[in-house]
Amino acid sequence: MNNSETILIIDDELQIRRLLEITLSASGYHIIVSATGKEGLVDAATHHPSLILLDLGLPDIDGQLLLKKLREWYAKPVIVLSVRNSETDIIQALDNGANDYLTKPFRTGELLARIRAAARAAQSLPDSAVVETDSLSIDMASHIVRKNGEILKLTATEFSLLSLLAKNSGRVLTHQYILKEVWGHGYTGQTQYLRVFVAQLRKKIEDNPARPALLITESGIGYRFGE
Repeated sequence: MNNSETILIIDDELQIRRLLEITLSASGYHIIVSATGKEGLVDAATHHPSLILLDLGLPDIDGQLLLKKLREWYAKPVIVLSVRNSETDIIQALDNGANDYLTKPFRTGELLARIRAAARAAQSLPDSAVVETDSLSIDMASHIVRKNGEILKLTATEFSLLSLLAKNSGRVLTHQYILKEVWGHGYTGQTQYLRVFVAQLRKKIEDNPARPALLITESGIGYRFGE
């Protein structure tokens, strides 16, 4: 997403809307604002924004429900901005389709960085793509992973886990989402499986598994593939 594209702000707090308008406009984004959930749905359908900033505490509809409605047809990034900071709210929002979650009050520099990260993660990644970091190369088509040029031996499950995280680079994936995608619906409560496989992967792909730079833990929520 380049800075000339449109961001829709759905938030009932006038001060927050003004702050976001000033901050994002100064960075070159075109801004649309909605004070209610209903207005937000209409504006999203009318203007097709490149990204939505969504508050959860709206006067006419709960933000979690609005997020689910948006995800029935809106495929671009949604970042939640909310005063709700419980682990339950964050996990629910991510499972409902949010790309990221930032609690209020927030730092504007961090918000801008997360907008850029969400936009990068939203770029379509063909199955034949190769994801590369400074030391790692992941060939999605051939299922070959190289570290510093040397081929790594990964199990099928390890590759599925790594490729899922890499395809969603920069996005926080919840434990439940990862377990459902890699192991299936019957395993969404088996977080110990995930911990074991993440530990195994870190030993193979990280320079220092005790201080991981690629498979980042989002405490109590899930994991993120770092860049």
